[in-house]
This record gives sequence, C-alpha cells and structure tokens, in this order.
Amino acid sequence: MVEGRIAFGETHLFVGRGYVVSVRHGASTSYTPVRERCEAAPKVFSEGEDFILYAILDFIVDNYMPVIEMIQAEVEGIEDSILGTNRPRHQISRLYQLRRDLLRLRNAAVPLVEVCRRLEQPGLPGIDAAMQPLFRDVSDHIRRVQEEIESLREVLAFAFETSLMTGQAQQTEITRKLAAWAAILAVPTAVAGIYGMNFEHMPELEWKYGYALVLAVIVSVCGGLYWRFRRNHWL
Repeated sequence: MVEGRIAFGETHLFVGRGYVVSVRHGASTSYTPVRERCEAAPKVFSEGEDFILYAILDFIVDNYMPVIEMIQAEVEGIEDSILGTNRPRHQISRLYQLRRDLLRLRNAAVPLVEVCRRLEQPGLPGIDAAMQPLFRDVSDHIRRVQEEIESLREVLAFAFETSLMTGQAQQTEITRKLAAWAAILAVPTAVAGIYGMNFEHMPELEWKYGYALVLAVIVSVCGGLYWRFRRNHWL
C-alpha cells in the first residue's frame, strides 16, 4: 500500500553465507521494521542469515493482508449500495478495477507460495533445520493469503454480475413504465385521430352530448388501463 492505494513492485533476494541482499524494483515499502525486528533479537540475529531471510519474507507476506482487508471492505460497501436504492454509476468500473487489482495480487503471490514451499522442506542447503518451523509458518500464511484472494475474486465476480443484473432490471422497469404510459396516451390520440379526419357524416358530432360522451369514454378507458397497470405493478 502506498498512500492508501494498491501499488505493485518486485523484490529479489540473494542469500549466501553471511549475507542477504534485497533488490527492489517499482513501488515498495520500507524494510525498516525488518531491521528493527532483527536488531531487537540479537541472539537469533547472530545465528545467521536464515533469520533475516525469514523476517523479510514474513514482512512481505504480512503486507498482503492490509490490501486484502481494504478490498474486502470496499466490496462490502459496493454490495450494500447495489442492493440499495442509490446506485453510483461508477460501480461497475470500480468493480472491474478491483478484479484487475486482485488478479495482479494473485500473480504476485503465486511465486512467493513456491518460494516458501521450497524453504519449508527439510534438508535444503544453507537453511538451518531449526528455522524450518518459522519458514513453515510463513508458508502457511501465504497460502491463507492466496485463499483469501481467491475467495475475494469469487465475491467480486458475484458482485459484478449482480450489479449488471440490477442495472438490467431497472432498465426493464423503466421500459415497462414507458410502455404503460404510451398505451394510456394512445387512447386519446386514437380518438382525436378519428375525429380529426373531417368526415361529413358523423352523427355523434351533431349530438349535444357527443363531446361529453367522447371525453367520458377517453377518461374511462384511460382510467381502466391505469388501474390495470397499477394492479400488475407496471406503474
């Protein structure tokens, strides 16, 4: 995490007798906490480079969790807004961006899983057997991180599909309402069209109650359609 945003970088570790060299490319978090941790345990620190390697790997793995927790909290907020009445327009684009970030996070974690798996195996040259439990702990931790990433990807996929379906349902609802109002307005339009054809022989035009009758028919039909559509939840 860099200033509250997800940032990706590379870390290369070179380990040999009496030294550990780290080379970082791109965004990276300061390793000052690792140094402080090693200096706080001089007895373990003096046993060799194994503990330093473990401390660096443990620090790298620990930095995955704040990112996962941040994404999880944001996804929960988006899910609540999807099911609510106010749906921000940028939801789908943000969900897509989170899915892309999770994919990059997963690709970054996969090599680390393999590294930790090899370090926890007994008999590895240059690794003290007493350090195996610590490397095994890091290996278990990165596996849990990987499981959390996969779980979040599934949740994001579901939220993405739900957002799309909710949007389509709202569009269908709007289209249905427009169709209902169009059907209601078609009645007076049709009646006006008939009496606007200027035929000479239309007996009801000479009847003094003809105008009132036509209005009554229009209101009755439109009212009946409105009641019907309301009953069927179209309006």
